[in-house]
Amino acid sequence: MVEDNPDDEALTLRALRQSNITNRIVVAHDGVEALAHLLGSVPEVGCDTRLIPAVVLLDLKLPKLGGLEVLSRLRADERTRLLPVVVLTSSSEERDVIGSYSNGANSYIRKPVDFAQFADAIRQLGLYWLVVNEPPPPIKGAP
Repeated sequence: MVEDNPDDEALTLRALRQSNITNRIVVAHDGVEALAHLLGSVPEVGCDTRLIPAVVLLDLKLPKLGGLEVLSRLRADERTRLLPVVVLTSSSEERDVIGSYSNGANSYIRKPVDFAQFADAIRQLGLYWLVVNEPPPPIKGAP
């Protein structure tokens, strides 16, 4: 999960726990940190880039490097080109929706304001991407 807002991070983690999603969740708080985790672009972070996540939940409004740029760089790298990325944002701007899909997002979900609706959206998201969806096979030759 790439999320810079501590309240949204806490709500998302709570909603995932309430949905009995037990997958390990790594949180990056800005775009640079996200790329460090996913591409190993900052060796001192100590992330194992061989452990590609089942799905990335990506906010768009991020410090240091915006979500659309993160998405573009993920799609440009052979190791993460097929990685499922769900844009999870409060933005309902048409340009953000178009930009997300143009840069290879697999889904665009606007965060509901109401916690019950938010929790239900996260539950559905988790069930689909972590249980129902067939992930792409590992890229041959990727670390």
